[in-house]
Amino acid sequence: MTNISNSDDIIDSRDIIARIEELEAERDSHVLGAPDGSETPDPEGWAGDNPEDSDELDALYALAKEGADYAADWQHGETLIRDSYFRHYAQELAEDIGAIQANAPWPVYCIDWDQAARDLKMDYGAVDFAGVTYWVR
Repeated sequence: MTNISNSDDIIDSRDIIARIEELEAERDSHVLGAPDGSETPDPEGWAGDNPEDSDELDALYALAKEGADYAADWQHGETLIRDSYFRHYAQELAEDIGAIQANAPWPVYCIDWDQAARDLKMDYGAVDFAGVTYWVR
């Protein structure tokens, strides 16, 4: 089971797609009943058993639609960065691409990481995940 929450700092769009598929399969098994007809289909039963799953599926549908509309490679994997984590993400990205040395005391401690994150966000679009802003490229 893929767990996705709007408190995650980083989310991969492929995990969102996988979780949607898991929830849809669970829902469909409730709606369709047993293949041999031994169960009566109950479309309301799935949400009645665990209303959080229905709410989660609705939130993930909305996120996937918004993300796919913005990010061309949604199906192949796009990274979503929580707004509150974006400053840290910008710093990690700068280290990863060699723009700064991670353990260099100077000038790393002089960098305005809030400004760097704001500048980096220019290349990203904001999407909403159940009331929390995430940034996707």
